[in-house]
Amino acid sequence: MRGASNESLAKAREALASVTVTDELGTELFSVAKLLDGTGALRRALTDPARPRDARVALVQQLLGGKISTPAEEVLTAAVAGRWVSSRDLADALDQLSVEAEVAYADTRRKLDDVEDELFRLDRIVAVERGLSDKLSDHNIPLTARQQLLAGLLQGKADAATMRLAERAVDGRGRSFAASLRSYQVAAAARRNASIATVRVATDLSEAERTRLAEALGRQYGRDIQLNVIVDPNVVGGVRVDIGDEVIDGTIAARLDEAQRRIAG
Repeated sequence: MRGASNESLAKAREALASVTVTDELGTELFSVAKLLDGTGALRRALTDPARPRDARVALVQQLLGGKISTPAEEVLTAAVAGRWVSSRDLADALDQLSVEAEVAYADTRRKLDDVEDELFRLDRIVAVERGLSDKLSDHNIPLTARQQLLAGLLQGKADAATMRLAERAVDGRGRSFAASLRSYQVAAAARRNASIATVRVATDLSEAERTRLAEALGRQYGRDIQLNVIVDPNVVGGVRVDIGDEVIDGTIAARLDEAQRRIAG
């Protein structure tokens, strides 16, 4: 987000931090985001800079007062009180805040590490199981049916927050299932002021090796690092690390590719 939208998101995030996070808050905020997606007139009315702030807040209370919880209403009021560069930025912000609410709820129950790990494992399962990936992405299959498919896969194996986020990722709001899952992992890491490093290796790392690598990356980047390790035979020795837009590639395959480019050049 840019300019005023980013500032308004920050204000709404402060409101989220000040309320009591419940198991329903994330779902409520996401539902409002979906409502705005499908109702252009309402979306524009709530983001119209020519409409006074109090009028925008009053419209929220008129339409949703008593229909959502007090914490959800407080976060939504803070969001609507802000200024948004694009009317769609408000829905995107509520979507982001809904994820942060789920993450915060997991954190209050000391389940944040579990949720992070479950999201990563689900990401890998879907990446490997092509049939499952195709079904979750097939918009000819009703959304509820795809969500039920995922719920059946996770039932009894994942935290409730993970299940809600996974079902939400099937919806996606224009993003792929994989992209949604990865953004949720980033939000979970951000809750702990950490960054995610995706590590690709030919053979799995021991716990001691994971600890040493995380500590080394932490010293280099000046923050905690959460490792997501992927065993990939194509690595051909060494380690490839992706952190955000940065890549540290110390694999044999990468060195061979570089040598071939130099020869060809």
